[in-house]
Amino acid sequence: MRNNAISDTERKEVKLTYKQLLSVCQPMMEDGDIELIRKALKITSLNDGEIARNGAGELKIKEALEVALIVVRELGLSRVAVVGALLYDAVLDGTITEAEVEKSFGKQVAIITRGLVKVGELYSKNTSIKNENFRKLLLTFAEDIRVVLLIIANRLRTMRSLALYNEEDQQRISSEVGYLYAPMAHRLGLYNIKSEMEDLVMKFTNRDMYSFIARKLNETKRARDKYIKEFIEPLEHQLGQQGLKFEIKGRTKTIHSIFNKLKKQNTEFENVYDLFAIRVILDSDLSKEKAECWQVYSVVTDKYQPNPSRLRDWISVPKSNGYESLHTTVLGPDKKWVEVQIRTERMNEVAEKGLAAHWKYKGHKGEKGMDEWLSNVREILENPELNAVDFIDDFKLDLYDEEVFVFTPKGDLRRLKKGATVLDFAFEIHSEVGKKCVGGKVNNKNVSIRYALKNGDHVDIQTASNQEPKQDWLNVVVTSKAKSKLKQALRDIEYKEAEIGREMLVRRLKNWKYDLNDQLLNQLVKYFAYKTVQDFMRAIAIDKIDFSRIKDFIIQSEKKDEDNVELDKERSAENFITTNDSLPDDDVLMIDKSLTNVDYKLAKCCNPIFGDDIFGFVAAMGGIKIHRKTCPNAVDMKTKFGYRIVKAQWTSGADVSYQATLKITGVDDIGIVTNISQVISKEMKVKIRSMSIDSHEGIFEGNMTVFVDNTKSLSILIKKIKNVKGVYSVSRVGS
Repeated sequence: MRNNAISDTERKEVKLTYKQLLSVCQPMMEDGDIELIRKALKITSLNDGEIARNGAGELKIKEALEVALIVVRELGLSRVAVVGALLYDAVLDGTITEAEVEKSFGKQVAIITRGLVKVGELYSKNTSIKNENFRKLLLTFAEDIRVVLLIIANRLRTMRSLALYNEEDQQRISSEVGYLYAPMAHRLGLYNIKSEMEDLVMKFTNRDMYSFIARKLNETKRARDKYIKEFIEPLEHQLGQQGLKFEIKGRTKTIHSIFNKLKKQNTEFENVYDLFAIRVILDSDLSKEKAECWQVYSVVTDKYQPNPSRLRDWISVPKSNGYESLHTTVLGPDKKWVEVQIRTERMNEVAEKGLAAHWKYKGHKGEKGMDEWLSNVREILENPELNAVDFIDDFKLDLYDEEVFVFTPKGDLRRLKKGATVLDFAFEIHSEVGKKCVGGKVNNKNVSIRYALKNGDHVDIQTASNQEPKQDWLNVVVTSKAKSKLKQALRDIEYKEAEIGREMLVRRLKNWKYDLNDQLLNQLVKYFAYKTVQDFMRAIAIDKIDFSRIKDFIIQSEKKDEDNVELDKERSAENFITTNDSLPDDDVLMIDKSLTNVDYKLAKCCNPIFGDDIFGFVAAMGGIKIHRKTCPNAVDMKTKFGYRIVKAQWTSGADVSYQATLKITGVDDIGIVTNISQVISKEMKVKIRSMSIDSHEGIFEGNMTVFVDNTKSLSILIKKIKNVKGVYSVSRVGS
């Protein structure tokens, strides 16, 4: 289709989406708003006089309208954010300037678009998340939360239409959304968006398992619906008699969460009992919310036996992202455990729309927790020494964990991650208190910095002026704030020590009539096997390196031939890729048994074999590791070290055997292992490298490593083993 041509179908879709947007925006519309929306759409629809389309070939005006719909329907944001969403692509493309935005649409829209421009600049550099630029992205997020909400809306819409993109873009976008934006949506309380993102990421990165679980859910839907109806009916009758206004519904858990359960419990789909949850949503006045939620809890636990250890009260003290709900697990019909969630309509809206709902209910106690968290994010991000990946990793660690609530000596309530220690609490109070902490008093008893806090503890921190942070404290703290502040303090100490070491080295070299230059310094760092110059300088300061050894090295180096003076420098990923003549013009590494001029190895974490979709990863010490695209480490490598990824494909697999490991489960019956071995070695003529078998309660589970020629022969082998009587499942390890 030509760029300027719009099909009748596209025209109808745009008109329909436009009408939907006007309809949902009607309650918040002010005079002149429709004209502003039309003006924004006109700007978005064209680029240099041509109809603007995105990377998947879709009309940008359609994309902008759908993002704006998400902004209103699923995030509950205001008219200002809607106009910002409509201008999203036009701003990033440079079709309209910030000054023009402010003049035509107002200052608030200009503030949002300024943040979008910053984000666009980062993405235009095609950088990986490991790059420092992604810290700037997070800083942009801390400046105006609406910017990141618009980005989340845009990424959600992109994920919904990801099938239109090529495979490489699908993998890149999925990795980024799974690594950064789904956790961020979770932290902002956007549970529906987070869940949909995770499911869609899995759909494009682990399609086989996604399809398997989706098929199983569809097959069991009728039985599940029948059970839910049987569970709900007596509760509806009892709650109706008590005069409560309510709605009860069953909610099937997401494919991604079910997949996590299968992995965590190491079990089959049929053995996962909690595939759904029952949700009771009350229509309550604000003043009666808490009492009526507990009233429902009483009715549920009178009818069904509760599991006391599974009670979660996030009504009395909401989660740090504002989430409020009462959760319990009860024994339903047929002795099956069922999770029940109890909340009001307001709580449910907060759970689904996160921050936007907090603004709607400004002043409610849930808002305070979110404000504290955002303040904490800004405080961490303002640290110029912060490493972006460390922050994101710490940030993600706090997401899915439960919390513990403790009190300061003045009686103020503090919320920390479950497992937090006295040292975590000290850093929560203030970074200086954390750095000087020597222990604490918990409930008037002396405890060490390692003491794990419990709900209701009263904590008083003890400090000493001569105390300094220690490296092993990183094993004591668990909260992201404490980790970040502690790493910063340790870096400050190391920097000061390194400066002392540099002064000592310069002074000693001067006595020997030498100058300290970059060439000599790099040689010394490499010779003494330190990772960085700072580590080397610190070693000098703390007497780990004797100056006599440094002098001996310099004297020996001077005796060598000039060509051999400079030690081999470690090759960077960029140098390796761009200077290696063996790579073809399109930068695809062709893997062949005759390839001798490139140092490559097959990665042991996923054991690729001929026929697998593969990529190359440039190792830090040189050489290339070949991984399967479904490797468990693929997402981390692509998001953190995107610049070290090399496209790769097989050209020939003849006369080469590849190693593959199979996980096999089945009935622990006499002779079954022998039958499997015979199929492999005699019937298929496949060589077995190793075998390990473990059995428990009549079920055996084993790993078997074999040598095969390609994926086709492996598939045939798996099929043959599955046909052995008593075998439950066969899967390849490392997917």
